[in-house]
Amino acid sequence: MSIIDIDTPAVLIDIDRVDANLRRVQDYADSHGLALRPHIKTHKLPRFAQQAIDLGAVGITVQKLGEAEVMADAGIRDIFLPYNIIGLAKLERLRALANRVRIAVTADSEETVLGLSSAFIDALEPLRVLVECDTGMGRCGVQSPAAALALAQMIDAAPGLAFGGLMTYPAAGQVEANAAWLAEARRVLTDAGLPPAIVSNGGTPDVWRAHEVTAATEHRPGTYIYLDRFQVAKGVGSFADCALTVLATVVSRPTENRAIIDAGSKALTSDLLGMDGFGLIEAYPGAVITGLSEEHGTIDLTNCATRPAIGDKLRIIPNHACVVSNLFDTVTLISGDAVVETVPVGARGRVD
Repeated sequence: MSIIDIDTPAVLIDIDRVDANLRRVQDYADSHGLALRPHIKTHKLPRFAQQAIDLGAVGITVQKLGEAEVMADAGIRDIFLPYNIIGLAKLERLRALANRVRIAVTADSEETVLGLSSAFIDALEPLRVLVECDTGMGRCGVQSPAAALALAQMIDAAPGLAFGGLMTYPAAGQVEANAAWLAEARRVLTDAGLPPAIVSNGGTPDVWRAHEVTAATEHRPGTYIYLDRFQVAKGVGSFADCALTVLATVVSRPTENRAIIDAGSKALTSDLLGMDGFGLIEAYPGAVITGLSEEHGTIDLTNCATRPAIGDKLRIIPNHACVVSNLFDTVTLISGDAVVETVPVGARGRVD
């Protein structure tokens, strides 16, 4: 079976490019003495999580308990969940997971620490908890190295918990500021007798500069496995490295300069991320996907030397691959133009 036989809209995953991307970043991490703990949010597939581990990753990162449960069910045994777990129902699920796999979480507040401690106070093994640090992203995280020390001391003293280290998800392009923040936090904690065993850094946009964050012991890239239009713009790789494409069919040509495809906001992310249009169609240079409704994508063909006809199938590199993975129940694995297998996206839609 060939790509041309696939019904649309569909997600295609080039397994050869996946393998090359995984190896490239693992080799980089190994050469710089960094542990690699890939984030599965991009692909949500246990097979790729295991493939990364087989290539040398120390474990995986997930963002939700539901993702962790799917990966644990698939046999993954070392999981990092860098999220504030709040509420009795989620704490009970976390405790159940900790009985099955080696798991660590993060906290950035006293409230989170108290909840974790209450859930693990009588556990056979303490729960490893890292302090989440806001090194410039402006999302979660303690706001200073001094605050990191205070929360680390609280975790260290809390029944059922063990202080595991520091974690950050930094802002893209702010490598120097991130490195300085973490170095100071590590110094402050070490001087206080709580040296962080793990300093976990993350992100794909600056992955090739991860070694410059000298305080870090591990890195957590996610999108590197597929790449996308945004990551190419950031210099992480080329369009030839992009492993995920959305296959769509031209369903209408209402004017000479307009084509309509059967892939809208339910197939292509509405994230622009500074890009011109909602994805790249390599086969038609100059084409711009100017708009998305739920089931339609609008393409401006004004600047195209050639134009697709009704029924033609187009492969689109999305602006943001991670969102696309969460929009489809299945993806089709390909090698070249040959279909290998269609597989369910195991952790798709796990928002809990």
